[in-house]
Amino acid sequence: MAVGDLQKTVGRNLRAYRLERGLSQEAFADQLGVHRTYMGGVERGERNLTLKSLEKMAEQIGVEARELLEVEAPTSEPGNSSVESVRHRL
Repeated sequence: MAVGDLQKTVGRNLRAYRLERGLSQEAFADQLGVHRTYMGGVERGERNLTLKSLEKMAEQIGVEARELLEVEAPTSEPGNSSVESVRHRL
């Protein structure tokens, strides 16, 4: 795993949650108590979240922080990715 990959993974998982709920980025940011542009940076993997921020976001959306860190499985089989896992648990 390269430097920055984990940030992108967290962003993808948060985006999956948001899209599954049909929320705009702005509404999701409001739910999490952050600014829309900050949330966009998180989803793109451009923001370096602290563990405390990650825990807070996970708590606010009702998942375990570790679920936001789960990396997609190496295969491209449907339903075999962490994004699918997060979607189904939420």
